[in-house]
Amino acid sequence: MASDQVDMPQSDPNKMPLQQPSLPWRMTSSIVMGVTAALVRGFLYGLNSVEVVGLDRFLAILDKRRDVEKRQRGLITVSNHLSVLDDPLIWGVLPLRYGFNPSNHRWSLGAHDICFNNKVLGAFFSAGQVLPTHRAQHSPHGGLFQSTVPQAIRLLSSPPFAAPQPEPPAPSDQTRDVPDPFAAGALTYTTTGADRYVSPSAYARNRHAWVHVFPEACVHQHPRVLLRYFKWGVSRLILESEPLPDVLPMFVDGTQRVMPEDRAWPRFVPRFPVRLRVAFGDLLDGERAFGDLRARWRDLVRRETAGAGASLALGELTDALKYGREAVALRIEVARRVRDEVLKVRRSLGYPDDDGPGFELAETWAAEPSTDRFKSNVDDSLVNKRD
Repeated sequence: MASDQVDMPQSDPNKMPLQQPSLPWRMTSSIVMGVTAALVRGFLYGLNSVEVVGLDRFLAILDKRRDVEKRQRGLITVSNHLSVLDDPLIWGVLPLRYGFNPSNHRWSLGAHDICFNNKVLGAFFSAGQVLPTHRAQHSPHGGLFQSTVPQAIRLLSSPPFAAPQPEPPAPSDQTRDVPDPFAAGALTYTTTGADRYVSPSAYARNRHAWVHVFPEACVHQHPRVLLRYFKWGVSRLILESEPLPDVLPMFVDGTQRVMPEDRAWPRFVPRFPVRLRVAFGDLLDGERAFGDLRARWRDLVRRETAGAGASLALGELTDALKYGREAVALRIEVARRVRDEVLKVRRSLGYPDDDGPGFELAETWAAEPSTDRFKSNVDDSLVNKRD
């Protein structure tokens, strides 16, 4: 398996998916993730005070998922976002044996303009199971419907992913060889139309994976550790993955003191000692939490594709399923319910139940400055949309 952006393929990229990446790639990934875990764990427990709630329960969940062949569904963990080092810091609480087993560790979405802005960084973060994600504030390729989101949906699911398609016309000399990122078994996908990344979901070994998301989608440092609204990427993962993934809420406090947004020079140096808390909630009853919304989503998909004569590939959407009023309403409600579950974990730790009115709604935050770093005029928090 390639480690970074790859050259445009000369042969058919849509061959059947491989069972697992190559041995050298698996070894590289294990070393990158394991060594990172060791360094982070040493920093956490050697220089700071760490309190972890619910760790044994979470490790039991991971242990049940250790055998890839026996997994029946993916796993989504979701938490608040307090600092540029939340990932990997929060995973330093896991015993080292989990760090050296990438097949049972998290996938995450990392900013393309930071994590993938050159080949060396791209190789490192790819080995660290990070997907290149464009942010709409910094790239015209960003947004909810970029091709990386279907990769996350497919990692949570199981191949095959593509619906039957008609035979494509023979390519001409003028036809650019850009494979459909939704094609069955495609080993590469593009985020811009010109780049190419290896598709982790093409490997059956990555089926029903664990994906972690920070739905606030930016660093948000509030004195009382309040939450912003949750963006809708997590809604797509929950509505569109098959079957419904397990969902586990988390709450983190203290990483904002490791990398405070108002820190002086040298900004790149983590601060210590600080007190950190990482709390793992319970697995949600997926059907109770989201079953009604997924049923409405499936009905909407059926209605929107009834006249098309073919079903959609997993992660592929029509314009109505992207922008239609009912589709948008479903995503808003999923995000609100996920946020409520994270707030429950926060509340269980004894934090005051003082969530602001309308803080769960995107429109509440629409009046914030358009700059990368600022003090919010909504809740007086420090916000970083750059790192």
